[in-house]
Amino acid sequence: MKYQKRQKAIVLLADGTIFYGKAVGNKQGTSFGEVCFNTGMTGYQEIFTDPSYYGQLMVATNAHIGNYGVNDEEVESDSIKIAGLIVKNFSYDYSRDAADGSLESFLEKHNLLAISDVDTRALVSYIRDHGAMNAVISTDVDNIESLKKQLEEVPNMEGLELASKVSTKEPYYYGDENATYKVAALDIGIKKNILRNIASRDAYIKVFPYNSKFEELEAFNPDGYFLSNGPGDPEPLLEAQQVAKEIIKRDLPLFGICLGHQVIARANGISTYKMHNGHRGINHPVKNLITGKGEITSQNHGFAVNREDAEANADIEITHVHLNDDTVAGLAMKNKKIFSVQYHPEASPGPHDSSYLFDQFIENLKK
Repeated sequence: MKYQKRQKAIVLLADGTIFYGKAVGNKQGTSFGEVCFNTGMTGYQEIFTDPSYYGQLMVATNAHIGNYGVNDEEVESDSIKIAGLIVKNFSYDYSRDAADGSLESFLEKHNLLAISDVDTRALVSYIRDHGAMNAVISTDVDNIESLKKQLEEVPNMEGLELASKVSTKEPYYYGDENATYKVAALDIGIKKNILRNIASRDAYIKVFPYNSKFEELEAFNPDGYFLSNGPGDPEPLLEAQQVAKEIIKRDLPLFGICLGHQVIARANGISTYKMHNGHRGINHPVKNLITGKGEITSQNHGFAVNREDAEANADIEITHVHLNDDTVAGLAMKNKKIFSVQYHPEASPGPHDSSYLFDQFIENLKK
């Protein structure tokens, strides 16, 4: 690779802390969002295109990003969803036969600002101690005071509704229309691999926009319902909560993942809260309290379900817990075919320990 002289860049946190780096490629500019980190060693392309990361500046803890290029099939949505990328070492060259191109060209195609040569170990340590917060990455290194003023205007993630930014505008279908089962999915930030997992189990899916009414989903005459993952705070998603309430009232099969899990909790009067720095990675340990077995899971969330509220709810059973901090990782409604998990059983990236949950959903459809 020929030598490149690259533009200086900074990461400026909301509390005024600055980390220094350099722009990736020729892209210059400024990008705002909530800074967070993902501990996965692989799967960067899937992470960047996951709608759950909308509005976030992603810090990759793996020291090398880009070394295996990109593949056109390894995407979880139609575009990059992160607000910006922060890495230690950016690999302009790649070495994988299955790659369709470089990560640099992929970022250029989607007009994403990325900066490298940042001390990501120090940055992640800082976030762990002080919590996820708004930040800005910029090549405008000589106008820090102006960046600080602009950063003050960026809304906090708490209370922020983002599902509307990533949801489909019109309903669409996925899978084989001759499949045995029909599923109505509410898209509040759905990943493609969730659709693949449901469809591969003999189900035909109709995906609906985030603000759809229950009656619209019901008109598809589905065997069951699904609430997807997605970005932002579950509290303002009142339409989705109302859909969940209607499904609960009618005692219909329902499965929720991540943000969908939080929406189901709120539909049951269980509160949610913003975490100190969230769970993002592909090696999070979860215990299934029903079977007693452990699972290594893929996780990506900055909000969680209030455990005390869940334990106090007579209609709710906590089915899974996160072993690092004892947060709620799964819920089920007693005597109903309704359950949800805080993590990602579809993985992509990540392990497949939890794929049985899709089988459990299909079993509920059969009943």
